[in-house]
Formats: sequence, C-alpha cells, structure tokens
Amino acid sequence: MAMPPLSALRAFEAAARHLSLTQAAGELNVTPGALSHQIRALEEMLGVKLFERRVRSVALTAAGKQLYPGLQTGFAHIRDAVASFDTTQNERVLVLSTSPGLTAKWLVPRLYRFAAAYPDFDIRISATASNANFVNDGIDMAVRNMAVPPKLDSALEGDSLGELFFVPVCSPRLLEKHGPIRGPDDLAGVRLIHDESLPALVARPDWNIWFRTAGVGEVDVRRGLRFNSADHALDAACEGAGVLLAYDMLAYDDLRSGHLVMPFPLALESSRAFYLVRPKNRKRSAAAEAFRQWIKDEIAALDWSGIRGPAAKDGRKTR
Repeated sequence: MAMPPLSALRAFEAAARHLSLTQAAGELNVTPGALSHQIRALEEMLGVKLFERRVRSVALTAAGKQLYPGLQTGFAHIRDAVASFDTTQNERVLVLSTSPGLTAKWLVPRLYRFAAAYPDFDIRISATASNANFVNDGIDMAVRNMAVPPKLDSALEGDSLGELFFVPVCSPRLLEKHGPIRGPDDLAGVRLIHDESLPALVARPDWNIWFRTAGVGEVDVRRGLRFNSADHALDAACEGAGVLLAYDMLAYDDLRSGHLVMPFPLALESSRAFYLVRPKNRKRSAAAEAFRQWIKDEIAALDWSGIRGPAAKDGRKTR
C-alpha cells in the first residue's frame, strides 16, 4: 500500500485527538469541510472507516483506534526532531501549561523563587483549561487536575504532586455579617458559590455530596453563584459573596493570609490530584528537570495544619 499524504494523516491525528472536526480544523488553520475531505480521502485510500460521525462530535471506529496511537507518537517524534536543532534554547527555556486557577492562585505567587534559584532558565506559562498539545503547541510539561489514578495516554508520563481535598471557605467579612457558623447546618442558609472549572462530565464531589457527608439533608444546592474559572470563584469568596467549596491547594494562600477562613473544618476527599505530565520519550531539558524538582519541593513545604483537619469520604472520616 502506498504511503498516504502527510496532510491527510495529520488531519486524522488532530481529529482523533480532539474528537471534534471543528477543533481539529481550527488547530490546523483549515475549514472543517476541508479537514473532512482529507479524512474521507484517507478512509477511501485505506479502505476502512476511521470515524463515526455524530451530531456535534466524532468517535473513533476500531480501525481508527488502531491507527491513532502510532500516528500520535510519530508526529511527536517529528516535532522533537525539529526542536532538537536548537538544543541550547531547549535546555534554557521551559514552556509549561497549567490551568488558569492554579496559575493565578498558587503558581504565580511562587515563581519568583524559581527565577531566583535558576536565573539562567526562562519559564513560559500557557494558562488554559484545555489539555496540553505536546505535538503542535510547543508545550514541554503540563500541570493537570486528574483523577487518581490518572488515565494517561501511552505516550505520556506523570508525577503526582499531591492529592486534592475540598474545603468550605468564605471571607471573614461574611461571618461578621451573617454571624457565627457553628456547624454544617448553618451553611444551609448562606449563599453558595460553585466552582465549575472542570467539565461537567468529570466526576468530582460538589456541595450536594459535602452536605450529605456532613449529615445535612434537604439543602437546595442549585442556588448561588457559578463560575467556570476557579480563580474567579475564589475571588468572589474573598469579596464576601458566599461560601465556596474549593480545592484546598488553590485556596491555600488566601487561607494562610486570612483573606479566607474555613467556617467549618470538614475536608472532603476529591479522588483527584495535580499531576506533572510530559511526553514519555522526549529528552528532558535542564530547565524541565529543575522545575520538576522545584515544584515538588514547594508542595512538600506546604503546611496543611488547620486546613486538612478532619477529612471525609462517603460519610467516613479518613484521617
């Protein structure tokens, strides 16, 4: 069989990675119609159907699932080969992808320490809620909120940076206005803030589970403010807009500074953690190795006393 055109293979790889013709077309700077035409031409050449077309997405067929891993690895090798020409720059520069919430609330306030410890290295942050594209976007490493244990692509590897817990947080000003909150029942009458920065399909605890775990029933958790960015939800809580069920690591600095307090110390296990993810077969630069050790040391130095007090999962205290 003759080698299919590289443009058609690239179109298939992008569509398979996004499971969306529109997103893949945007990445490759072509129209969805042109991308679809390339994929159909590839299907005709191979004599198999690679995608099942759905209303707003596509799904890989068995043949598509067989073809995709090899192509994904192949394009990663192509990118690495091109990047290897500038080895000096690669050693000195780290391009890191992180979520907007982690970037604003935890990473940025500490980056000056990395810069002071490693003045010869440059770090470039890409703050996005989307998964890092290690093939086309020049990303070296990514910090991602993932389920424990993570389901990583076979071409990727990751280090756990620590499990995440959910804690209720609010501004001291809210308590002054509302009055003391002596137990979980008192939260039923306070405006709730919802962090919806993770996709709706991602399994994670919410206010409904927190109240049930705390033994409080019949609370209307549909009310309140909703944000699709964790840092915006935390900013709203700092301003006294309500009580937020927040990831403890993202709320850490505001809790330590007193901008936020925990009205009731019940931490809820999330079964999620931040992971430092990178391509498995790519040579690690000196900057990447330095950052990997630095961020692990920073997290190990965090003082969780008073934040991760009693923790519960499914109604059972776990520590």
